[in-house]
Amino acid sequence: MAKTVAIVNQKGGVGKTTTCVNLAASLTALGSRVLVCDFDPQGNATSGFGVDKNCSPNIYDVLLGAAAAAKAVIHTRWADVLPSNTSLSGATVELIGVERREYRLRDSLVQLKEGYDYVFIDCPPSLELLTLDALCAADTLLVPVQCEYYALEGLSDLLSTIRIVKGRLNPGIDLEGLLLTMYDGRTNLSLQVAEEVKRHFPGKVFATVIPRNVRLSEAPSHGKPVNAYDGSSRGSVAYQRLTEELLEHNPLPGKEG
Repeated sequence: MAKTVAIVNQKGGVGKTTTCVNLAASLTALGSRVLVCDFDPQGNATSGFGVDKNCSPNIYDVLLGAAAAAKAVIHTRWADVLPSNTSLSGATVELIGVERREYRLRDSLVQLKEGYDYVFIDCPPSLELLTLDALCAADTLLVPVQCEYYALEGLSDLLSTIRIVKGRLNPGIDLEGLLLTMYDGRTNLSLQVAEEVKRHFPGKVFATVIPRNVRLSEAPSHGKPVNAYDGSSRGSVAYQRLTEELLEHNPLPGKEG
């Protein structure tokens, strides 16, 4: 049964999609069975795997009950993908009157989880119904935190939402960890932000940090994760290390030790 990890932060531009795509691809390269659920109407995780955003059915059709999740899965060499596009932005309105709307994603993924080791949900950059659905479907949350001045701004709102979800809707949810992204060890700011995040969240920050890296920025325009675009780049190596760190805490059955 797959472990479901939502990659979430209501701030945009912090590396959610980059982390989702490259962590999934790195896990696949190590032999894990991985599904990426693109739950952002921008569809960047979809195109990041070279999948056409206009494909149908997609996660919008699945949420609205127009298609089974298994029918919407696209297979790529780097991971399987439940694709998304701008039509997903209308789901928030269309689900307003639907009973148990916050569990639509969780219920949709149930039929798929037996076939995977990991399911990653790439969340939209906001705290609204789609994000709530992702939080209700997830076992754990991975929170990318950009190494910039306002890094901690908004995290309190996110953690407050998580507490509410844990208390009322998904009692099993837990924090997988915070991931420092766009790190530049040459600047005092990156060092200060890293220390501040570790001080506020002791024991919850990944040891691996993701550096600023041109190859990470270029890879999506080629429809590839960075390990396929330039496997020797600093960005690719960092995500390989993150993958190994994740597996240390989540050994797959039969692969412990």
